[in-house]
Amino acid sequence: MIISEPVDVTHVLLDGSSFGAAEVSELQRAVARNPHDVRQKCQTLRERISSGQGNDRSLTALGIALHMLSDHRPAVDALQKVSGNGFADFYRGRALQSLERFDDAVEAFSAAEKNGYDSVNALLARAGAIRLAGRIDEAEELVKANARNAVTRADYSYQMGGILSDRGDTYGAIEYFERAVDMDPHHTAALFRLAALNASFGNDEEAISLYERSLSRPPFYLGALLNLGLLYEDAERYDAAAFCFRRVLEFNPLHDRAHLYLKDIEAAGDMFYDEDAMRKQREEEQVLSTPIADFELSARSRNCLDRLGITTLGDLTRITEPELMSSKNFGETSLKEINEMMESRGLTVGQDVVEKKAAPQQLRREDLSDAQRAIFDNPVTDLNLSVRARKAVSRLGMATIGELLNRTPDELLGIRNFGVTSLNEIRQKLAEMGVSLRND
Repeated sequence: MIISEPVDVTHVLLDGSSFGAAEVSELQRAVARNPHDVRQKCQTLRERISSGQGNDRSLTALGIALHMLSDHRPAVDALQKVSGNGFADFYRGRALQSLERFDDAVEAFSAAEKNGYDSVNALLARAGAIRLAGRIDEAEELVKANARNAVTRADYSYQMGGILSDRGDTYGAIEYFERAVDMDPHHTAALFRLAALNASFGNDEEAISLYERSLSRPPFYLGALLNLGLLYEDAERYDAAAFCFRRVLEFNPLHDRAHLYLKDIEAAGDMFYDEDAMRKQREEEQVLSTPIADFELSARSRNCLDRLGITTLGDLTRITEPELMSSKNFGETSLKEINEMMESRGLTVGQDVVEKKAAPQQLRREDLSDAQRAIFDNPVTDLNLSVRARKAVSRLGMATIGELLNRTPDELLGIRNFGVTSLNEIRQKLAEMGVSLRND
């Protein structure tokens, strides 16, 4: 995120004689640097307006500032009091679109065009609101009908990318989004879409770079801050992740997910990665892979093990003593010799078999009801998990819901960067389908 030089927010919001593109640029820098300061000045401006000292300039400045602070409802309230001002109409449309009031946004962008705002930008913004309202064909017709005048604008490529994306043409959409960014390196929406697509493809480093660029000027997508925080967390950049979640809370102090993610980050030392446990696991794996040939065994014992295909200490943990004794020419002397060899490395014959018998029974398709069986082989993607939970599940290589059902809560909590928030999310999604994790 670019932190700009200080801005005289008092002059921009309270003392200036006009409010246009130059003031918007200054305001963007101020919000990027210190949203709390801008919010305080907005409160002063509100008080002036309430006391009768405000005018259309004051209302426009207040509305646009609130929109950049992601306070879209009060932004609309302020901007709709300004009449005949295309600039105010355009940002009213932006705020309405952020509130998913797409039809109202279409009306606001049309008013902006009629009231003197840049007609091409207003038209492209109107097409975007039409597309978001679900009328893709209408949006495409409007964009293409005005291609001659609009094709050199970054937002033309962005809107075409959105249309292709909505139709399922991901790679065509990427090409248009990249074209939009080539024309405008700070095109927030195009950068956000490219970042999300790269994250979905597993290109985390590129996604981080794109999210960072998308946050170079407000209004910020809070989703970009959240997703960037999760990617930082996956990369074990916990301080950067915490910064992103705190930044979300600066804009929306009641944001539940940001609070939960920040709580997980603050517990990172205990929750996310147990280095001692991982080192112990690697040491155990190394012992289990030790070849039998490294030990001085009698010819009889060695030949018996060769016939059974046992070549490592790990192989001996997966066979029982009775199975060894049933082998031809294998007697008590050989068993004693092998037990002594295993004990020297802290192992016992058949220990893996015993552990598996003690483990909880795996869930089988035949044990499920018809309704549960119907979802057993469905892909995990059907759960529509958040970025964090989806990445954690993918680390275990689980592709189906059935594979997830055979995991216990403790097994999931043992995954790096997997916290209680993600566990509860998965539990809720499975409960909605009438199933649950093993032992849950």
